This record gives sequence, structure tokens and C-alpha cells, in this order.
Amino acid sequence: MSSDIIETAVVAFTAFFATIGPLDVAAIFAALTSTATRSARRRMAVRGTLIATAILVAAALFGEPLLDMLGVSLAALRTAGGVLLLLIGIEMVFARSSGGHTTTEEEAREAAAKQDISVFPLATPLIAGPGAMGAAILLMSNASGSVVLQAAVIASLLAALVVTLVSLLLAGEIVRFLGVTGAHVIGRIFGILLAAMAVQFIFDGIAQSGLIDAVE
Repeated sequence: MSSDIIETAVVAFTAFFATIGPLDVAAIFAALTSTATRSARRRMAVRGTLIATAILVAAALFGEPLLDMLGVSLAALRTAGGVLLLLIGIEMVFARSSGGHTTTEEEAREAAAKQDISVFPLATPLIAGPGAMGAAILLMSNASGSVVLQAAVIASLLAALVVTLVSLLLAGEIVRFLGVTGAHVIGRIFGILLAAMAVQFIFDGIAQSGLIDAVE
């Protein structure tokens, strides 16, 4: 059982780190708050992370029951969630963005005109974006039936959010140290891991759906 907990926690943390992208978030945060005071940046970082935490924990706890009410099966959730995470993983590998785990160009322009970005775009969609919410629902559904495994998923989510908060508080230093190339290298590594996990989710969803047996 302990090995299952460790495996679940590692997979969940990797997925959340990849879909949230603390380094990418820190870089965007540093650019959008370049004229803000140090105390204002700290306040926005803490507030934005807390709001994002509430959104992601709510998605993790209530996402699957909501989908059950809508008649969405676990197999469909795994397959669709795997496809979403695969697309995000591909974006990360090629250092592109379509809004799955960061802002779109339109959102970035709107955010540039705001003085307080803690709610938008920091909390959502930068931290609690579609990818992170989808990962939270998918990972909790995979751990369904075991309170301990679901607790490991929540703990991994909180750990990723703590890393994100630290990245925001040290955004300027991280950007200067890593630079664009360094951040992209780390993003590509996690993008490959995320893509591999996403393909496994798709395989599991298709296998659970019974489509293969039906064809045979």
C-alpha cells in the first residue's frame, strides 16, 4: 500500500507541476508586476495562490460527482482528461501556448492594464487553469475508492501550490537565474513526462470503456 501511495503522490505532483507550471507563472507574474512595490507583489502572490488553491481543491473534491450527475463515465473522463493533458504536454515540449496552462494573447493584453492581477489572470487561468483543474478531477477519479490515495493527490496538489507560491515570491530572482532558455528546458522535461502519463490515461480509459472487447 505504501508503494501505491508514493506512486500516486509522485504521478500527481508531476502532473500538477507540469499543468500549473510554477516557473512559467513566475515569469509572467514578474513581467506583469514590474512596476508594483515589493509588498504589493507579495500580497498579490499570496492572494492569488490562495484563490487558486480554493478553485483546484473544489475541482478535485466535487469535479467527479458533478460529472456523474451529468452522466459522464469514468472511462470517458480518463480518455478526455488524457487527451487534454496530452495537448498541454505537446505544447510544453514545443514551448507553445494556446491557453491550456497559461494565458492567451487576449488575456495577457487585458491583464497588462490591471493593477491587481491576483484574481485574474494569476489565480485563474495562470495557476488554476483548465489543465490543472482537469488533472485534479482525473487524478482524484483514478484514486476513487481509497481515501488514502485521494489524500495523497490532495497533498501533492498542495505541495505543487506551495512551490508555485515560492516561485512567485522569488519571481524576479528565478527569471534572472534561469532565463527564458532555462525555464523552457525544465518545461520540456515535464512536458515529456506529462505526455507519457496522458497517453497512459487514454489507454486506461479506452480499456475501461469496453470498446476493444466490443470490436473483437
